[in-house]
Amino acid sequence: MEYRNIAIIAHVDHGKTTLVDGLLKQTLILGHGEEIAERAMDSNDLERERGITILAKNTAVEYKGVKINIVDTPGHADFGGEVERVLGMVDGCLLLVDAAEGPMPQTRFVLRKALELGLKPIVVINKIDRNDARPEEVVDLTFDLMAELGANDDQLDFPILYAISREGKAFKDLNDPKDDFQELFDLVLEKIPAPKVDLDAPFQMLVTNLDYNEYLGRIVLGRVNRGTVKKGEFVQLMHKDGTMTKTRVVQPFTHMGLKRIEVDQVGAGDIVALAGIEDAQIGETIADLADPEALPIITVDEPTVSMLFQPNTSPFAGKEGKYVTSRHINDRLKKEVMTNVSLKVEEVRPDEFIVSGRGELHLSILLETMRREGYEVQVGSPQVIIREIDGEKHEPVEHLVIDVPEQHSSTVIGVLGARKGQMVNMEPQGTRTRVEFKIPSRALFGFRTQFLSMTQGEGIMSHVFDGYAPWAGELKTRQNGSLVSMEDGTAFAYSIWKLQDRGNFFIDAGQEVYVGMIVGENAREQDMNVNVCKNKKLTNVRSSGADDALTLIPPKRLSLEDALEYISDDELVELTPQSIRLRKKILNPSMRK
Repeated sequence: MEYRNIAIIAHVDHGKTTLVDGLLKQTLILGHGEEIAERAMDSNDLERERGITILAKNTAVEYKGVKINIVDTPGHADFGGEVERVLGMVDGCLLLVDAAEGPMPQTRFVLRKALELGLKPIVVINKIDRNDARPEEVVDLTFDLMAELGANDDQLDFPILYAISREGKAFKDLNDPKDDFQELFDLVLEKIPAPKVDLDAPFQMLVTNLDYNEYLGRIVLGRVNRGTVKKGEFVQLMHKDGTMTKTRVVQPFTHMGLKRIEVDQVGAGDIVALAGIEDAQIGETIADLADPEALPIITVDEPTVSMLFQPNTSPFAGKEGKYVTSRHINDRLKKEVMTNVSLKVEEVRPDEFIVSGRGELHLSILLETMRREGYEVQVGSPQVIIREIDGEKHEPVEHLVIDVPEQHSSTVIGVLGARKGQMVNMEPQGTRTRVEFKIPSRALFGFRTQFLSMTQGEGIMSHVFDGYAPWAGELKTRQNGSLVSMEDGTAFAYSIWKLQDRGNFFIDAGQEVYVGMIVGENAREQDMNVNVCKNKKLTNVRSSGADDALTLIPPKRLSLEDALEYISDDELVELTPQSIRLRKKILNPSMRK
């Protein structure tokens, strides 16, 4: 069979997963495939809830007798490791660019990776039905970006399609719109090179993804580089350290639509899954038994942010979670590192782990997943990973793009300037302004919430790692101290009512608290110990204000990301399956002075 292998790459929210839905639905009309749910490729709960792709996943469609393997990739910068990992499996890519927003920071990141690997791009200008769409201008901006990233002449001669993914349309000519994806399919067959297939050579395949099935055990996914492998055949698993393990392929699978199909044999050029290879890790090679030869190991960019993970030690530990010891957390983190290639775990002490990743979102998704699985864990504030270059301290820097209504632009620029941001570009776009900054990664911790309130919820911000730069100096990002409980017990409405002019509370009346737990944000810079467990003293004399109703300001509800952004260096976030609490590292108030 003939194959085409393509990845769909783009900035977050430019329509990758919606495009894959459309491609799957239209091949269903052509007579194969199955019923497709909306955003079918976002299969895990967190992806569905947040409307983002977290894991790269592959599917396949058949068109005119050619099997097209499609890899859907995440758009968030924090999941760049997923993109880097899968681009080696494909021969070309569909670069989606929003017709209004144009190329964004993550567009630059994924495109640079694709061009370095020599992939042939097809540019798809998506969402051309938007009121503020400017397709011709966006094509020029995309060409400029490719030239800037050092694309060769063949890559610069890219075909262009205009699309409305949501309606299942893509066409070459803006003045001659079509009602389906047929021109896109034809262009893929015409422009994306077919993989070089040598079925007679010794078998060779690089593991680029792992899955698990309770009946078959570990399943490895990747593209067959050369040769074929049959069901039941013995192969060599070549580890990263140079050792080899003889193992057996229990069951090969190929993909069609959203299904894995059992087959007796798989061959070069196809993206396949093999069951039975238990000890495989991402980046290792599965090779012919008689003539094993290793492929280059996958390398991804280094992590930029780290966090301290510990077992929960608060007075409420063990009340809600199923896995509460450091051994449980250690085992879970080791399991995560196997599939999450851009994550690193270092055991500092038996009950302390430094976990490093690509950004706050990358680590918070891991924490949210662990929480839902029944783990209890407490984590410190995110820290940037500092490097020493030529004897000088360097820190990670982000390329930040903000898109804000014109009237808010000067306020936002002022705040980012105070956070050591350097403006590199500014261009008005109608009633909005787009501003680009180079800014230290640590300056963006805690900025998103402030940014949304400054722009009344209308601002859009996105950023991507841009390299290392000399340390920018001390930075103060948090202006307020914390309100810390000085008593164990139940919070009373009366106490909160008496204290609410001192700051914003994070807790409700009736909630259990402990000494050292953070119950709110102080209006001033210093921390303040408060007693929220004190009820009104009752006497047998009726006072004039006895029957006044207590009007409480609703508490500020912190999501996991908000909590991680809020805490300072001497504070921790306590995560359990049902609660997110903030606490001081040292609970006893007299020992904190």
